[in-house]
Amino acid sequence: MIKANLLDHPLISQRYFFPRHDTILQPFIVDCGDAQLACSYHEVSPQAKTVVHFHGNGEVVADYLKGFPELIGRMGCNCFLAEFRGYGGSTGRPQLGKMLSDVQSTIEALKQSQDKLILFGRSVGSLFAVKAAELFPDVAGLILESAIADPLERLLLRVTPDELATTPELLATAVTEAMNIRQTMAHFSKPTLIMHTRHDGLIDASHAERLANWCGGPVQLEIFPQGNHNDIMFVNGPIYFALVHEFLNALSD
Repeated sequence: MIKANLLDHPLISQRYFFPRHDTILQPFIVDCGDAQLACSYHEVSPQAKTVVHFHGNGEVVADYLKGFPELIGRMGCNCFLAEFRGYGGSTGRPQLGKMLSDVQSTIEALKQSQDKLILFGRSVGSLFAVKAAELFPDVAGLILESAIADPLERLLLRVTPDELATTPELLATAVTEAMNIRQTMAHFSKPTLIMHTRHDGLIDASHAERLANWCGGPVQLEIFPQGNHNDIMFVNGPIYFALVHEFLNALSD
């Protein structure tokens, strides 16, 4: 068994995560033991499904408070904005292994049945959305935007195994043990919507194509001809949200 703390190595935290502090009013606190996550919950109806949104790197929950929950609400769903340790108003430090472990506490804190939840992961947040799909496979559906198919590939862009005092084989094993994305997607039987831009300069569109090919359930892949990694939502706004709306409506039928 690989040492569980390999993915919590300080170099991964320093080079891969870019936290920003920003407090919000009336946070929904998720207790993860050594960290308190300052999330945000917006309810339109106790009977409605809840979209659980994991934001991207360099972003915080506060960035989504203006407009996003209202848009999701008009689509008939509650909106839960998940925060990461060390980000926004949360305590703790960003450590990949611990952040993946926080996913279970985050979902359980909602106290809602799996079939009432829809997971939504953007960029690095896709890692945590897919982890949630692994832990809670009976959720209603999964949305991935500008998502990562190969986290090891992303890590190796910024750290080397030598710097982590390990071997390439042990690092690869540690990543696979923590998040086997291909296996999770293959086993996930519920509908999945995948959105990406053809000219994403950070995460190549091939990641979206791989994720779609691995899906074991119904999948819709949309690769937009316009936009880049950080403006996909804004450049493609009407089409982007029409796709999300259509997807959410289908899950409510």
